[in-house]
Amino acid sequence: MTKENLTNTRNAWLLVIVAALGYFVDIYDLVIFSIVRVQSFHDIGVPEASMRTDGEYVLNMQMGGLLLGGLLWGVLGDKIGRIKVLFGSILMYSVANIANGLVQDIHSYAIIRFIAGVGLAGELGAGITLVSEAMNKNKRGYGTMIVASVGVLGAIAAYYVSEFFDWRNAYFVGGGMGLLLLILRVGTFESGMFKKLSAKPIEKGKLSMLFTDSARFKRYVYCLLIGLPIWFVVGILITQAPEFGKALGAPVTLSAGKGILFTYLGLSLGDMAAGLFAQLTKSRRLAVFTFQLMIIASSIWYLSSEGITEERFHWIAFFMGIAIGYWATFVTIASEQFGTNLRATVTTTAPNFVRGALIPSTFLFEFFVRRTDIVTAAYIMIFLLTGIAIFAISRLKESFDRDLDFVE
Repeated sequence: MTKENLTNTRNAWLLVIVAALGYFVDIYDLVIFSIVRVQSFHDIGVPEASMRTDGEYVLNMQMGGLLLGGLLWGVLGDKIGRIKVLFGSILMYSVANIANGLVQDIHSYAIIRFIAGVGLAGELGAGITLVSEAMNKNKRGYGTMIVASVGVLGAIAAYYVSEFFDWRNAYFVGGGMGLLLLILRVGTFESGMFKKLSAKPIEKGKLSMLFTDSARFKRYVYCLLIGLPIWFVVGILITQAPEFGKALGAPVTLSAGKGILFTYLGLSLGDMAAGLFAQLTKSRRLAVFTFQLMIIASSIWYLSSEGITEERFHWIAFFMGIAIGYWATFVTIASEQFGTNLRATVTTTAPNFVRGALIPSTFLFEFFVRRTDIVTAAYIMIFLLTGIAIFAISRLKESFDRDLDFVE
């Protein structure tokens, strides 16, 4: 290996480390509300009767911020660079999370979660884009696998911080970690592909390009659809564990916080498994299809568990986490499907639109709840969303070893 290649490899792995730590803080801040929802609502005076609906309101505000932020940071990533977006987004959500520790009412809580959501939208897309462009095409799956596997451990950190500190301090810790992470920007470098592109008179980060060509638009929509089941599992099946436990006749109230803990333990393992599976089979499509079947199986196990015990719930949450562990593979697929001049836009908007899709998923879920019951509604939704995801992955071309040095 030449000295130049050795330097490039070292720089690429430095980017992997920075992106992984950034995603760690991102996930911590993303799930902390789901973990401290009940405690924080009690403290600011939210009535017991409206805990679930107010929780959906705040979570949907956060997801709305992710939608807007996905557009903002994605376009900026292609126009001004991936590194600037990576650290600008970290700064924004860190300050917002510190502010979240100071709220006194439900509406300020929701507004600040919206702002935090805007900030949280930029980190993963910028990180995955940088890693995908910096690493060898046959090895980049390992880089994105590490980013996701380390990153989702942030949810486990969020759980344990919430166990030892009250909810306000849990938000302060998240904001503090993000500000500390900004120090790591020293030594990181911009993507070579982006720097080469920036000197050319080519449209960069032009969102309308995704809609003016029908084949490109379909490709983009299919990229979004393959991720739909992931956030329904986390945002509804796990976050509303107390309500599902009650419907299933659980002898004790199931803890959403512990559910998040075990789900993200599984998710970290699942991200590694999906990444390795794709590397060994040289097919990201096959990995996504396999994990859809696992989502269906683990969801049926959960929703058919009459009299579910706390221990069984923890095991189910763990296996559901493994099943949704194709998250990094999903984002990598989105990154590989588009040229350098639109890559950050797509890679940043795709995961955030999927997170934001929890809003219509929640409304549709509530529609079915009102006409059936919470368990039946969950069955309908999980079969619907996984069916859509399986159809979408069947429509995309395999992108495992694609050379990414091209433009739209």
